[in-house]
Amino acid sequence: MREAADPDDFGTFEGEPVFQATIRSPAGAIANVLSWGAVIRDLQIPLKDGGRQSVVLGFDTFDPYPALSPFFGALVGRYANRIANGRFMLDGKITQLDLNEGGQTLHGGSRGVSQRLWTIAKWTQSQVTLALHLADGDQGFPGNMNVRCTYGFVGDTTLGVEIHAVTDAATIVNFAQHSYFNLDGSSDIRDHRLRILADAYTPVDDNLIPTGEITPVGATPYDFRLPRRIGTSGSMPYDHNFVLNEPISDGIHFAASLVASNGLAMHVHTNEPGLQFYDGAMIPSLVGLGGRRYGPHSGLCLEAQHFPDSPNQPHFPNTVLRPGEIYRQRTEFRFHNV
Repeated sequence: MREAADPDDFGTFEGEPVFQATIRSPAGAIANVLSWGAVIRDLQIPLKDGGRQSVVLGFDTFDPYPALSPFFGALVGRYANRIANGRFMLDGKITQLDLNEGGQTLHGGSRGVSQRLWTIAKWTQSQVTLALHLADGDQGFPGNMNVRCTYGFVGDTTLGVEIHAVTDAATIVNFAQHSYFNLDGSSDIRDHRLRILADAYTPVDDNLIPTGEITPVGATPYDFRLPRRIGTSGSMPYDHNFVLNEPISDGIHFAASLVASNGLAMHVHTNEPGLQFYDGAMIPSLVGLGGRRYGPHSGLCLEAQHFPDSPNQPHFPNTVLRPGEIYRQRTEFRFHNV
């Protein structure tokens, strides 16, 4: 179902067409969304001077995405983030997943949802819905799963993300929107000011797998309870899950804020219990949108999610989805000029 012009052809993937749908807000915010990976290719936000600022990292053409993209703008899953040894036990049965990061499973495996062609199920001027079917056993995960992801503008400068999933067998699920944000077009986001409403985080080992601890952020480099310059974390880049303070509910709660030198601010609201902050330290040298040169710290990720490796950490929030249940995530990126 479409209530807008036909989407643009944007390339081909494994012999099939890739489409781009453009959505707009009444105030002139623009998002370009790809049918490959449910990618937000570009997101432009109006500024006080009448111009627009591109606030995410991406590419001008499709070809670099499968070959080079470190998940720029993608939806990641079935299980976002990492699962230790790509293995978990569910209902007494051990499941082995595809291993795509050394001995771990990252973002659902080498053919996760970020590497797949989605179908544009509905498209209007301000909203687009994409759909994907995942077969039982895909990347090792049990259960046939149907996923829908909707991107839509709410008001003038808020981009909402709605993710729904159902399954016909018990499985695990954890999706995250993986845009890299840079609010002022600078070459380094470490001068952005960040606040994360979290009193604790989940420390990780050398493989970035949670140790199982839930540790207070006080007197650590991970204390962003008050807005501050990102800077550096010391010996290890920021790539950690933060335990959001407010309880999980059907509504959404404030998770983080980000402010850049140009006065543009972004607030993240979500119904998820965790937020992964990644400072982009491993971004390779790339040519991105508008010919911009990308490299380490060119953008950062604020990924609303359940905790990494939750299937192997019984005290972490539950990520099991069973037949008859519906997985729902609502995350909003709210922009304004300060």
